[in-house]
Amino acid sequence: MKRPILVALDLEGVLTPEVWIAVAEKTGIEKLRLTTRDISDYDVLMRGRLAILRENGLTLTDIRNVIATMEPLDGAREFLDALRADYQAIILSDTYYEFAGPFMEKLGMPTLFCNTMQTDDTNSVVGYTIRLQDGKRHAVLAFKQLNFTVIATGDSYNDTTMLGEADCGILFRPSDNVKAEFPQFAVAYDYATLRQHIDSFVATC
Repeated sequence: MKRPILVALDLEGVLTPEVWIAVAEKTGIEKLRLTTRDISDYDVLMRGRLAILRENGLTLTDIRNVIATMEPLDGAREFLDALRADYQAIILSDTYYEFAGPFMEKLGMPTLFCNTMQTDDTNSVVGYTIRLQDGKRHAVLAFKQLNFTVIATGDSYNDTTMLGEADCGILFRPSDNVKAEFPQFAVAYDYATLRQHIDSFVATC
């Protein structure tokens, strides 16, 4: 008997734009453009972001105001709707629930596993809580132990352990450095090709 298929997707860079890049464009703070495509150590990246927020007096409200103006990537909702019609799907992200709400509504309220922000009484971001270190990989491992065949898709360094743990890992619009460092993963640059990779792997199961 075949195991059911579960597709695990990263959020930013796969279904939505990068929030921090949008904040950088809104504020003019170029250092906020750095993402996990540029810095592989997520804690180093986030500590740098929080320091920049403090230095510039930016609060969670400021970030959420930017997010409220953002839309999913072109075709993302249609891709996700069609995918969920055929397979189980879940979003595994290093974003924060405090960020993701507007995106989830625009994507049809898919299931999301991510992290939480810590704020003070002025709504300034003072820290963050990682639900589980390397949580994406652990989630994929747990799904496999629940007897799912797991296909995982991501775009950045912080997705590669998830992709490696999955039965099938696919990079979506990766940077050249990520693509070069992880040649073992299939690559897609549009949703049609991504769906083809998914369906082709399923056909071999």
